[in-house]
Parts: sequence; structure tokens; C-alpha cells
Amino acid sequence: MKRLGNSLLLCCLVILVDAFQDEEVKTPGFTADNFTTIQSTISDKIAEKNLDSTETSRKLKCLCTNCPSKECETYGQCYVTIIHELSGERRIYRNCFTMEQLNPKSRPFICMNTGNKAKFVNCCKDGDYCNRHVTLPPNEVVAVQGPPMRYLLLAGAVVVSLLLTVVLVAIVCYWHHHRNDRIRRGFPDVESILDRSELPLMGPHTPIRDIIELTSSGSGSGLPLLVQRSIARQIQLIDPIGKGRFGEVWRGRWRGEFVAVKIFSSRDERSWFREVEIYQTVMLRHDCLLGFIAADNKDNGTWTQLWLVTDYHENGSLFDYLMRHTVDTAGMIRMALSIATGLAHLHMDINGNKGKPAIAHRDLKSKNILVKSNGTCAIADLGLAVRYDSVTDTIDIQPNNKVGTNRYLAPECLDETLNMNHIDSFKRADVYALGLVYWEIARRCNTGGGCEDYQLPYYDMLSNDPSIEEVRKVVCTNKQRPVIPNKWQSCEDLRVMSKLMKECWYPNPAARFPALRIKKTLANLGAPDDLKC
Repeated sequence: MKRLGNSLLLCCLVILVDAFQDEEVKTPGFTADNFTTIQSTISDKIAEKNLDSTETSRKLKCLCTNCPSKECETYGQCYVTIIHELSGERRIYRNCFTMEQLNPKSRPFICMNTGNKAKFVNCCKDGDYCNRHVTLPPNEVVAVQGPPMRYLLLAGAVVVSLLLTVVLVAIVCYWHHHRNDRIRRGFPDVESILDRSELPLMGPHTPIRDIIELTSSGSGSGLPLLVQRSIARQIQLIDPIGKGRFGEVWRGRWRGEFVAVKIFSSRDERSWFREVEIYQTVMLRHDCLLGFIAADNKDNGTWTQLWLVTDYHENGSLFDYLMRHTVDTAGMIRMALSIATGLAHLHMDINGNKGKPAIAHRDLKSKNILVKSNGTCAIADLGLAVRYDSVTDTIDIQPNNKVGTNRYLAPECLDETLNMNHIDSFKRADVYALGLVYWEIARRCNTGGGCEDYQLPYYDMLSNDPSIEEVRKVVCTNKQRPVIPNKWQSCEDLRVMSKLMKECWYPNPAARFPALRIKKTLANLGAPDDLKC
């Protein structure tokens, strides 16, 4: 009879296991292969239940999560349930079984320790509050679905790091390729211009002119490059003073001295490099040429500025000066002679180990000539200049003769007959432009009977911004030149200036005076022999 009862109870337990599976409190690995193991476990529980029935009954105290007193009493067992959320959070509930749970009407009650990926249940009766401590199974899985959030964040960080690494490698490869391409085309890298010299000692109050004299070693090519960088990076920009085709010009301050800073954008890097290269030509430095101080590149990570630092002249350009002021005959000759002197030095080819190559300006005009405080002038803006290499008998120039300012272009530049292989062709084009500049100065010369308003050359024949075709028609087809007033013939100085202008304007380039001849002619008008620009 007892065996029959046990068999019936075993059947009820199988039904109970099915019920637990329906309620998603599943026992891992419940299959036909291990059913015998489960049956053995249930049989042990039955034996344990029979043993319990013989013991003296007493109430067991348990911790209770939802009870007002945080504890409960039972004749059965305490239990603790652990539920894992999808977010990885874990919730713990403690309680004891009620009398209805211990004595159900339909089937006997047996507390089984069970667990799955979402829920873990542990029953105990070892003593009061035995459900205080939780013993988790060794193979418990913390999360129900997917990896924990920290793993997701770590994976995201790894992916982002890989992407940033790929982008950085691509940028470095592009920069390296671009740099090598520029060097292959004969255009040195920007940094190579600035890192090829030694930094000499400079006192905190040493003027720029003294620094140049101390460090140029008599070469006349300017400061060592690292000194240039040191100066450029201590300059404070004050206000903009002009704007040209390649960028802006600012007034700056270095150790109490004013300097001019010409700022190129990165897209005009070739123009910046060309002007720096010309200014650093051996023996180029001259009082009638704008004094070059330093060159540097400023890079803040998002954009690059290319700086060209020169002497600052508060009178501004010759164009600006003539717009505001008139000159007397002595001032006119002083200006004209200083410009001719600077152009003659630029054009001169000095032979020797430390000689200077012949250089043509190619954009001579009143806006590219600065007026110094003593009334003399200095030629500026050498960004379009070309140099003659006597060793190879070549001229370093791109094959394009349509450069400079249209209004000042010589006839041979306008009709494209200029000989690109001969440096004298470029020099003669400079002389033509010099004649136009002299006309601008002479118009503002006051000999006591007044003078004309300032005007640009061909102001009465061309529009404000003439095209190449407009200028070609006036200069080449109609062979017109700026009008010379008759009253200039009554003043010896203006008469000589008029004659020099015409010598500069000949349609035949070979008939024009060279700059050195113009300089000597003006010096004979009574200008001081020790003229210092």
C-alpha cells in the first residue's frame, strides 16, 4: 500500500514539473536522457518530506521583503527569489510560504530549488532567517538577452577608435603624398624654408635693423630662417592697413617696433613662397627696396596662414600718398630717383660667389611702391618677380606672360610678343611701367601755379578695371599714351621728367632707357649724391 502511494505521489510530481515549465520556471536540461536523474532527485525530496513529518513542528522565522515588519513566520520553509532584468539589474525578494501554499487541496507541496536564465529560487529551513544569505548556483547567467551594457559600450569605443585610426592614417598618407608631389615639382615644403639655420643670440631690446646687420653675415639675404620664425611668432597684429590679390596687410608690433605683416591664405602658398624666395636672394637687400624681415607659417589645426613680415612705412603706398598730398619739384625728383635706384639694383646682375642674379619685378605700379618718412620710395611686392640663372642661362618663370596689372602692362605683354627666354625683355617691361608711375608723380608736382588732381594712367581712355582687350586696343592698336600737359615744358624738372616718360613708353622695347640710365639722368638734376632711400 505504501509503494502504491509513493507511485501516485511520483505522478503528481511529474505534473508539478510540467506546471513549473508552463510558468517559465524551467529546469535546465529537462530531457528524456536525464529524466532518471530528475526522478531520483524527486524521490530524495519525498524521503525528505516523510522525514520532516516525524519532526516536532515549530514556526520558522523568515525575512520578508513586502511585509510591514520585514519578517514572517511559517511551519514550512523560507525562500528567496532572484530576478534578472534585461538591463542587467538584479532584484531580490524574500518571503515565507502561507498555510494555503503549504497545504494545497489539489496536490502535496514540495519546495524545490530551481533556476533559469531569468529567475533563481532558493528554499531553506536551516534556522530562523535562513533566507538572509543567497547562495547562487555556479552556472548562473546574469543577463537574459544580449551582452551587458558595459560590453556594448566597450565594443562601441573599439569601433570608434578603429575609425579614427583609419582617418588619421589616411590624412598622414595624403599629406606625405602631397608634400612629395610638391618637392617633385620643384616646390619645396613650407617647413623646409623655416628649418635650415641656427638661432643666434638676441638681446631683449635689440632693434630689428641691428639684428639684421649682426646676423646677415654681409650676404644681404636677410636673417637666418630660425631667427625669422622667432621674430614672427612674437608679433602682435594691431589693425589691417591694406588688401591685395594674395591677402591682407596688417600693421603689427614687435618689441615696440612697428612692422608690416602680409598674410597669404594657404591656397596662395606658391605666391608666398615665391616672394620669400626672391626677398632672400643674396645681395638683394637695398634701401630702395622694401626691407624684408621674416617669413613664417601659422597653423591652428583648421587653417593655415602664411606670413611675410617687412618694414612698416606709415605713409603707405605711393598711390595712397599722391591721393592725399602734393609734392614740390625736389620731392618729385627724390621720389623718382629712389624708385629708379631700387629698380636698377633689382635688374643688376652682380657676378661672383656671393653675387646677385638679375631680377625683373613684373608688377611695378604706384600701389606696389611705398613712401618712406624721408620722402624717398621703396619698391615692394616681389611675388611675381622672375630671376635669371646665369649658370643655366634660364629664367625661372611659368609660361604665362599675362601677369601684373592690366593698366600697367607693356605693349609686348599685351600683344604677346615678349621674349620669355631673355631677362632683358622683362626688364624693359618694368621700364614701361616705371614711365607710367613717373606720370602719376609729375601730375601731383606743384611748381607754384597749382597741379592736377591725382589720376591713374589712361584714366581718360580706360574704365576703372579694364580688361586686357581694352588696354591692348588703347596701347597697341591706337598707340596712345598718357597726356603730358604743355605747361610741364616751362619747368626744367618737369621737362626732364616728361622726356624720361617718353623714353620709357617706346613701342619698341629695345629703344627704352635701362633703369640705370634713368637713375643717372635724374641724379644730374641736382639730387644729392648720397641719396639714402
